[in-house]
Amino acid sequence: MKPDFSFIIPVYNRPEEIKELLASMKAMEYDQPYEIVIVEDGSTDTAAAEVEKYKDQLSISYYQKENTGPGDSRNYGMRVAKGNYFIILDSDVILPADYLSEVASFLAKKFVHCFGGPDDAHSSFSDLQKAISFSMTSYMTTGGIRGRKNTMGKFQPRSFNMGLSREAFEKSSGFGNIHPGEDPDLTIRLWELGYETALIPTAKVFHKRRISWEKFKIQVHKFGLVRPILNKWHPQTAKITYWFPSLFIAFAILSIVAACFGYWYFAAFLAGYFLLIFIGALRSYKSVSIAIKAVIAVLIQFYGYGKGFLTAYYYIHVLGKKPEEKFRKLFFRQ
Repeated sequence: MKPDFSFIIPVYNRPEEIKELLASMKAMEYDQPYEIVIVEDGSTDTAAAEVEKYKDQLSISYYQKENTGPGDSRNYGMRVAKGNYFIILDSDVILPADYLSEVASFLAKKFVHCFGGPDDAHSSFSDLQKAISFSMTSYMTTGGIRGRKNTMGKFQPRSFNMGLSREAFEKSSGFGNIHPGEDPDLTIRLWELGYETALIPTAKVFHKRRISWEKFKIQVHKFGLVRPILNKWHPQTAKITYWFPSLFIAFAILSIVAACFGYWYFAAFLAGYFLLIFIGALRSYKSVSIAIKAVIAVLIQFYGYGKGFLTAYYYIHVLGKKPEEKFRKLFFRQ
């Protein structure tokens, strides 16, 4: 099967991001035609002007609809797209010139109905964005799940950089109405349908992620809230690793209490871990400022995710609350 690619890009009030993404697509080194489908998800600040600039240079289909969330917007884009293989991107990514060539080369050798690729920080990103990227992708944190080369177990693609065949989309009905968490939910349902997923290590994107500490904290807190919901829906996928950020919070509290009584061993271990984070970020970016911010980012990531995980676990798995009723803000109406 030779893929006929359609990029699916939902966007919500981020025209500047679309501007950068389309510029990177224009610079891609790929000699076959492909389609770009941009779905405006109820935006008040639309990307129409940026799309207009590229309409004669790229094959772009542009749609505007009411706000129903990124998952439903991706489904909408896949329904109207012309290709037989969809590449789903977030609006805050930039593509390397060889991105599509790497995807096509991999699928020609080993076709899969769903793939994911890693993400990284571009040299033009701010120090804060680079620090958050390090926290979210490093093997020294739980972010290593996205991987640079290989990951343990089945790979769960993320919708900032995800490929899906039309067949798999139609059989699975695409993304659900939860957000975040719609991408692992779809992946697990694809596995249940008998489809395989794969990591394409060379299909990397540059991912901006959050642009402030507050937005990053909100994001990782939501990630933590979502995981017990997914474990409730798909109990066979629950792993002890999902507890690590919560256990980290408990260990940090224990370290502080023990230090008050003169037992510094736990605190010393904790300090050693953050020293490794600092050194790792310093080696990656050659910047003390980024290394310091990376330590802060890891603290926020673990605390936000861990607190969210414990909160959702208590209400859903202990009290038996329905996720759609207890955490309504995580669900879009479709």
